[in-house]
Amino acid sequence: MSLNRNEKEAVIAEVAAQAGKSQTLALAEYRGLTVAQLDQLRKTARAQGVYLHVLKNTLARRAVAGTPFEVAAESMSGPLIYGFSEDAVAAAKVIADFAKGNDKLVIKAGAYAGKALDVNGVKALASIPSREVLLAQICGLLQSPISGFARVLAAVSEQKGGGEPAAEEAPAADAPVADAAPATEAPAA
Repeated sequence: MSLNRNEKEAVIAEVAAQAGKSQTLALAEYRGLTVAQLDQLRKTARAQGVYLHVLKNTLARRAVAGTPFEVAAESMSGPLIYGFSEDAVAAAKVIADFAKGNDKLVIKAGAYAGKALDVNGVKALASIPSREVLLAQICGLLQSPISGFARVLAAVSEQKGGGEPAAEEAPAADAPVADAAPATEAPAA
């Protein structure tokens, strides 16, 4: 279906806006995929926050002109699907994971931080853990010295006998004593 001039300008503006707020671009050739497979890929991409779109290459080149993704313009040939993501690894991960299970989707190129990526570069970017996983790993690294120190203190305390529970501690001074009769009360005559 051919687009008129206004529709082309709208597509270019939409893709340029998406490129302006994205960190990563991944390109893949989708020749031979069925509609159901493309729908599954789009569904996965939406769930990961990836803008996935089939574009005419001339429109895509115009949309990325003046952005850090312009370095991938020479790779824009053939039937391509474009994946943009704000997360640094999401677009590459979605396309690479789908390509592992489907040989019809062929990774072509990508761009990250103003640098063009080849097929291996996109796959390497996809192999980086997600932001949440990286944050959890950093949190674990920060907690490990503290938890190790606590275990050492507990072991030293047990060796010196401080780890045994105390036998019948006296009630605290501010704790109420139950069933105690007042001492000042005199018996009735």
